[in-house]
Amino acid sequence: MSSQPSTDAGVVVIGAGLAGAHVVEALRARSYAGPVTLVGDEQDRPYERPPLSKGYLQGAAEIEEAYVHPEGWYAEHDVSTRFGDAAVALDRASHEVELASGERLSYGTLVLATGATPRRLRLPGSDLENVLTLRRIADSNALRAAIAEHRRIVIVGGGWIGLEVAAAARLGGSQVTVLEMAELPLLQVLGAEVAQHFARLHQEHGVDLRTGVSVSELTGDHGRVTGVVVDGERLPADLVLLGVGAAPNTDLARAAGLSVDSGIVVDEHLRSPDDPDVLAVGDAAEARHTTLGPLRVEHWDNAIRQGKLAAATITGGGEVYDWAPYFYTDQYDLGMEYVGRGSAEDDVAIRGHLSSGEFIAFWLREGTVSAAMNVNIWDVNEDLRTLIGRTVAPERLTDASVALTDL
Repeated sequence: MSSQPSTDAGVVVIGAGLAGAHVVEALRARSYAGPVTLVGDEQDRPYERPPLSKGYLQGAAEIEEAYVHPEGWYAEHDVSTRFGDAAVALDRASHEVELASGERLSYGTLVLATGATPRRLRLPGSDLENVLTLRRIADSNALRAAIAEHRRIVIVGGGWIGLEVAAAARLGGSQVTVLEMAELPLLQVLGAEVAQHFARLHQEHGVDLRTGVSVSELTGDHGRVTGVVVDGERLPADLVLLGVGAAPNTDLARAAGLSVDSGIVVDEHLRSPDDPDVLAVGDAAEARHTTLGPLRVEHWDNAIRQGKLAAATITGGGEVYDWAPYFYTDQYDLGMEYVGRGSAEDDVAIRGHLSSGEFIAFWLREGTVSAAMNVNIWDVNEDLRTLIGRTVAPERLTDASVALTDL
C-alpha cells in the first residue's frame, strides 16, 4: 500500500444504504468537486428499508419506489460505485480501503455507513429454511410470497418490525402468532399504557399475541421449519420471522483501531475522536448528541439527517447533531409519528382518548417533555418537536382546548 494519501483521493463511503446515499447526494448538492466513491456489499443500489415491512410488504407499493435515486443518478453526479463488493479492511495509515475483490481504494475522507445486521437467536433449529430476518429486499420478497399463500407465520419479537410484519400478514390473510418475552410489546419504548393499546390493536385484528413467553427451539422437517416450541408448547409454523433487534456493523472500525461502544464512536460533527479523516453515520454510529449525549439511532429519519450532516462536516460546515430522534409506523388503520427519546419509566399524558384511535401521547421526565407521539392526527409533528425538552404542565398537555402552538 502507498504510504501517503493521494492529494485528490476524495471521499469514500462504505455502506450503500440510506445514510450512505445521502452522504454522496449532499456532497454534490454542496458543490463538493472531489472524487466520491460509494461502496456496498449488496448488488442493489441504495434503497429505503421501511417499505420492506410496510407498503412494499403489503403490496401497496412497488419496489422501485424504495430506491433512493434513479438508476442513472450516480453516473450523472460523478459518483463512482462498487456495489456487491464489500469493504474488508481499512488501513488508516495509508488512507486505503481494501475490498473483497482485492481492489484498494484511496481516500482523503472515509465515511463509515456500515449499517446493522439483524440478530439471530442461538436456538436449535434457527438455521432451518424459512427462518428469516428482515433487512433486505429478498427477505421482504420471501415474506410476501408466504403471505400470498396464506401461510402460518410465527413472529419472534414484538418490536416495530415484528408488529408491522404482523399487520401486513394479517391484512394479507395469513395466520399470525407474535411471541414477545416482555409482558407487552413495545413496553420499553412506550410504557404500559400505550403499549397495551398496540397489543389490543393486534388482538382485535386476529393476531395470536403471546407475551411473557420464551422460545426454546425451532422444529423442522427435511431442513424446513415446521414449528416453534414456546414454554413447552409446539406451535405450527410455515415461516418464522426473527424480529429481535439488530447489531451495528462495527467489525471494520474495531479492526482499524477506532473506538466502538454501542456503535462507532463519533462526535457531534460525526467525526471519530481517533481519526479526523474518518466519520460514521446511520445505524452503525454512536454519535454525541448536543443535549442527549452519546446516542445510536436505527431509524430512517436519522440516516437521512446524519448523511447530510456528514457532508456538511466534510465541506466545512459547522452543523451539529442536535435534532430529536423521529420514526413512524403504519399498522392496519393506525398511522403514527414519534419524536424524542422517551422511556418506560417516564410519566405519560394523553390528549384525546386511546379508544378513539386518534390521540397524542406525551412522555415526561421530571416534568420535561422527553417524547411525543401523534396517532392518526396529522400535520402536528413539527409542533410536537418544538415541545421536546420543555417543561409543560401535564394538565395543559392533555387539554384539547389549548392549541399545541400555545403550549
